Amino acid sequence: MLTASDGLSRTFQALADPTRRAILARLAAGEATVGELAQPFDMSLPAVSRHLKVLSAAGLIERRTDAQWRRCRVRGEKLRAAAEWIETYRQFWDGSLDRLASLVETMARDAKRKEKRHARRRRRS
Repeated sequence: MLTASDGLSRTFQALADPTRRAILARLAAGEATVGELAQPFDMSLPAVSRHLKVLSAAGLIERRTDAQWRRCRVRGEKLRAAAEWIETYRQFWDGSLDRLASLVETMARDAKRKEKRHARRRRRS
């Protein structure tokens, strides 16, 4: 069972917010200052800083101070762990959906055969 202090849970909690996902998408293009990250959002710098704090606590970004600039960059380890966890379930669902598709095809074939038998019986009577 996952707990709130679990790293994977923290990652998904951080990724649950669209603003934080947008910040990560921007940082995927390269390092940026807090001001640069705040530009596209209609929110205060302190609000953006709170989002950055959540991302940092989840281990998704690294923040550092460079003179008067506060810079951020993506840290990929936690994202990789989340992607690996998701991949496990993707494989499970792909296999399950493949089996379901096969079952539906078999049922459709059986239904056609049954209908043909009924049609032949009706013609005979």
